[in-house]
Amino acid sequence: MGWYDVFKNTKINYFLIDMGIAIAPLIYFYVKSITTSNFKFDKKNWWHFAPIFLLITFRLSIYIYDSLQPGFSETQNGILKLSVDEAIVLPILMFVSFAQMLLYLAFTFQLFYNYRKRITAYFSNTYKLELNWILSFLIVFTALFLYSSLQSVIGSLIIELNYEQRWWLNIFMALVVLFVGIKGYFTDTTKLNKLSFSFSPNPESIPEVKDDKKEASKIDIDKVSNFMKLEKPYLNPDLNLSDLADLLEMNRAELSKIINTGFNKNFNDFINEYRVNTFKEKLKIGEHKQLSLLGIAYDCGFNSKATFNRVFKKLTHTSPSEFLNSQAE
Repeated sequence: MGWYDVFKNTKINYFLIDMGIAIAPLIYFYVKSITTSNFKFDKKNWWHFAPIFLLITFRLSIYIYDSLQPGFSETQNGILKLSVDEAIVLPILMFVSFAQMLLYLAFTFQLFYNYRKRITAYFSNTYKLELNWILSFLIVFTALFLYSSLQSVIGSLIIELNYEQRWWLNIFMALVVLFVGIKGYFTDTTKLNKLSFSFSPNPESIPEVKDDKKEASKIDIDKVSNFMKLEKPYLNPDLNLSDLADLLEMNRAELSKIINTGFNKNFNDFINEYRVNTFKEKLKIGEHKQLSLLGIAYDCGFNSKATFNRVFKKLTHTSPSEFLNSQAE
């Protein structure tokens, strides 16, 4: 932009802070606040931002020192800025920032995929809770970050890149951050706020799905199976593990173990298999002549077209329309 040529004694270099070391933990805590019920940012979490606070303190300190030196007003960078910050701190910071971002992105991806596993262990319809926009954000942001790192290496070791060759990356980064902020603001996570994802043994938490050497008894398996066939609770699109446990007069941990060890399925697959089988039965008796396939799916307990098509394809290895055509042949 010609800033340094026009304002040769500007002190802006002291205040150009690499915000990547702050953005990395911010992204992690942002995703954690959405995927963790009743998450609260406490005092110990501030330690994640120690590097950015140390950098700001360091820059202010060297600025104060350099400003007290003779001739500072006539130059762009003072003694400590050149001999300490640019010669030692900035090269180290480049590697630290890169490593920190990779580490936090890895933790964030892990956090998100663990969340995905948890909701399938509790909810029968997960489409509105899958938060695909977060996954899209993480993938795009990671791609831009890696490109930015590659661009920095090229600019430092191979050929100098001017501002016009770099500016568009900053715009895309800004757009991605704005997207996730706006999307997150308008996303309803009310259902998640009512739940505990701690997987602790207390009765208010969602039980962790674990391999248990002691399998569910045949009596318990038959109890659940008979109840599903007779009462058809899966027709309720909002059915979750807690609801079904209450109906069966069990606790959630007990029911979760029965489903996982007795039926060898997670809760989501267990319920949706009943819905798919009910859908097939309705096709056999010709309900598709009065209702659309999606209308029948809704009657079977599904609450979205996307979930229905995905689940049906997973369980039958064919689409609903292809299945209907095969039945007609």
